[in-house]
Order: sequence, then structure tokens, then C-alpha cells
Amino acid sequence: MVFADTIISDANIHTLDRHHPRADALAISGGRIIAVGTNDQISQYRGAQTSVIDGTGKTITPGLIDAHLHPIQGADITVGRDLAGVTSLAELRAALRAEADRVAQRDPNGWVRAWNLDYAAFENAPLHASTIEDTVRGLPTLILLFDVHTAVASAQAMSIAGITGARNFDDTSEIMVDDRGNPTGELREESAFNLILDITPRLTAEETQERSRQVLLDLRRSGVTGGVLMDGNQASIDLLQALDASEGGLPIRLQSALIHNPGFSEEQTQHIISQRDTRGSLWHGGLIKLFADGVIDSGTGWLYEPDTHGEGLASFWSDPDEFTRTVNRYARAGFQIATHAIGDRAIGETINAYIEAGVRSHGGAAHRVEHVEYMNDADLTRLIDNGITASMQPIHMQWRAADGSDSWAERLGAERAARAWRTGDIVRWGGLLALGSDWPVAELDVRAGMAWARLRRAPGEPDAHIFEPEQVLSPLEALAGYTLWAAQAQGDHDLGKVVPGFRADLTVWDEDPLAVTGDELVDVPIADTFVDGDSMNKNEKG
Repeated sequence: MVFADTIISDANIHTLDRHHPRADALAISGGRIIAVGTNDQISQYRGAQTSVIDGTGKTITPGLIDAHLHPIQGADITVGRDLAGVTSLAELRAALRAEADRVAQRDPNGWVRAWNLDYAAFENAPLHASTIEDTVRGLPTLILLFDVHTAVASAQAMSIAGITGARNFDDTSEIMVDDRGNPTGELREESAFNLILDITPRLTAEETQERSRQVLLDLRRSGVTGGVLMDGNQASIDLLQALDASEGGLPIRLQSALIHNPGFSEEQTQHIISQRDTRGSLWHGGLIKLFADGVIDSGTGWLYEPDTHGEGLASFWSDPDEFTRTVNRYARAGFQIATHAIGDRAIGETINAYIEAGVRSHGGAAHRVEHVEYMNDADLTRLIDNGITASMQPIHMQWRAADGSDSWAERLGAERAARAWRTGDIVRWGGLLALGSDWPVAELDVRAGMAWARLRRAPGEPDAHIFEPEQVLSPLEALAGYTLWAAQAQGDHDLGKVVPGFRADLTVWDEDPLAVTGDELVDVPIADTFVDGDSMNKNEKG
């Protein structure tokens, strides 16, 4: 008889096992669930050293998994003024003026940094340096829009970076210029705005490690026990190894993607391939992140038909065939592939590449399409028929406007915008849906993400416009998107359920997340999280 390390009794357990969906108690040993059932059934696993936790009034679900986030890159991006909630030009100018004053008091030559800005804040003004120049006191300034695909830089920042005009990039990044070829300050995609970001004061390795740890701890406190890190490189692998080996270890379980961008050399590619099986006690690799396009808001989302500005017709790759060759290369090397694809053609071309390469990794995990914001019926059918995972973030709908005046809907037009974030169709047509936040693009609290998936409107605002009500998910579907389905999307078949043999990654709620409304869900306290059988409460108190 194996005695349990921990027993949780008298709880309301949602197992997500369709054969036995409910239970009252569970037993954990060696980081795995060894039994689930009634209180009487589980009592036999109690030994002299067993810790027994009274779960009265608590609900237990499989541990929540954020299927797409950037906890390391986010530590560098979330610097300076958080512009969340700034939706007018007057508010933007006031916020930048206050931030410039704060910076100047500390360092007359310091940098003004800001992030998380809604495109709507510019109203009818252009995304130009001239729009913000007189508010930043002549200081070098870099503002990142909320999607981290567009930035606005001041004239001084561009001068320091040596940006004097347009440049050619290996991807579709672009330095926007005026009729005379002068840079306007709008920088589209990373290769363009990294010219400035790379010369701003950066965090030390130790600071990055500590900030990343705090993000991961915040995730765990909000109920998250695992996630997919979508911004990996050698530095992030080194950081994960350092966190894993540090006192306390990684706070949550992670799968880490490695990014391959257009223009990578053969040497870079070979180095990435050599890292396929790198792993630690609570993290593993084996995932490649690619981009097929940018974002619809800036005209860099790849569409079958042009947007209302005549843009959206370009792949992220200057040579789209290189994208297909890259998918094939990593698929042959045994990687699972996750591709950022927002526009309908980006999604369609990604599906084409996956079908050519084989839609599953050598380990059996299906390849993934990230974001899937606008998709037509034909490609939806192909996505599902080929077993490709849709990894989506319904919480990103928070930037939409009820009247369609937001940059996303305005560029698509009303007819196309109606086919947005088709989460309900994917689930009911038999597809695999994984849900996430894309933090720092959206807040990291999974409860908010689950609420958006269920409501398709802002939680706590019952009179708010509901976007595509036919696409709402049920409470159980939203939970599965952050647990069972997210685990399956990673190729992890011992996560996402509360059943014997599975890892003891658990979220403990003060109320039943399936019984409360979507509006109430965001305020349900998280009582505890278990990762590999270890209680967050026990570790923090210890």
C-alpha cells in the first residue's frame, strides 16, 4: 500500500475526466495523483506522515495553464509608464508629460518608456513623433503599443539610434517615412523598433531573472500552474536553467519555445536544433515559434483580400517560400511548431505548410496556430480536419469598440470582422482550442481570460456590447481551454485532469468557477495552487 504525502478531503473536485467528472477527495504521492474518489475511498491512503488538508467549501480543478505568454520578454517590455486605460490623445499627452517630468528629475538625459497603449488613444492624429514631441521634453522616447507589434519613437530616440530613413529587413518590419523619406516615428514590427529598444538602458541579468520570477509568482497566485513561454532564445534558456536551479525553483511548469525569424543563418538554425531536448525539472523545450504575419491593426496582418487601407497583402517573410522550408526543416528535426498567424491568409498558408510537413511533431503533439483572430470557413474546416491546434486569446477583444471604430475592425470592415475569434465554432466543430493571455499584451490573470471567453464582453459590465455572441464558450469549455485542452496542445498527456497517474498540478478555488457567472468569476479568490504536489501556501508560509 502506498501512503499519500497529501490528502485533500471534503472538496468539490472537477476532474475533467468525462467518465468520472466529480469527486470529493484526492491523494497525492511523489508529485502525482494516486487516487481520486469519495472521502471514504481516499481515507485508506492516509499514513502516519500524510498531511491532510480540509477542502470544505473549496473547489479543485486541474491546474490552469496559460497557453501563450511572454514572462521573460515581458520583463524588458513592461518598463516605464503603463498606459492601460489611456484612450484619448489628451490622456496620452498628459501621461507622457508626467512620465517625462518623472524621468527628468532623476536623469536629465534619461529615456521615457511607455507600454500597453491602445491605438485608439491617437484618435485622428498620426502615429508620429510629431504627435508626442512637445510632451516628452526633448527626451528620447519609445512607446510600445499594446500588441507589441508597433512602436512610436521620438525624434531624439531615432537620432540616437541612427534612424534617418527607411531600411530593408529580412521580415516585413518597416520604418515608416513621409513623402520626403524622413522617418515619422512609427516603427512596425520588432526588427524596426528593436533598433531603438536595443540601445535603451536594459535590465541586468540578475534584474531580468528577479522580474521574471515575480511574474511567474504572480501567475501562480492567480491560479496558474503552467504555461507556454513564446519568446525563447539562448538567454531565456539560460534564465530558465538558473531559475530552476535556484532556491525555490521555478514557480510554475513551463514549455519554452525557441524563436526562428527570417534571415537566421545556418549556424543559428543548427544551434536551435541542438537545443530541442534541453529541459529542467519543471520546464522543457521542443517547440519552435515562427511568425506568418504581424497584426491587423497596423496593416501587417496577412489577408487574402486587402484591408480598407489597401494593406495586409504581405507575408511576414520577404520570401514566403522560406517560411514553408523552415517549417519543414524543424518538423523533420522533431519539433512541434507554433506559428503566429492572425490574418486569414496567414492562417491558411500556415495550414498549408503544416500539411506539407506533417501536422504533428515526432513526439505526437499537433502543430499550433497562435492567435487565429480572423479565419474563413474553408480554413477553419482544414484546421480541424487536420487536427491542428488553435491557440487563442479571447481577452484581446477588450480593445474592440462596439461600433466597429477600433483599428482592428475598421481595417477589416464589418462583414469580415464578424468572423472574429471563432472559439465557439472551433470547439463545436470538433477542434482543439487552447486559451491564453499573451501577457504582457493582456493581463496575466486567467480569471479575466476565462470570463472573456464566456462573455465575449468586458466582465463586470453586463450592459456592454457582446461580440459575436454565437462564439461564447460554456463555463466548462472555458475551463477546459485553460486546463485539459491546453495540456493536450503542449503534448502533455499527464496534465489537465484530476485522475490517478497525472501530475498533481491543481488550482484550489474559494468558489466553484463553473457555478459562478462570468462577471463574478474575476473576483473568485484562489485559495492555493499545487505544482508537482507542492502547495503554494505551504511554500510561501515556509
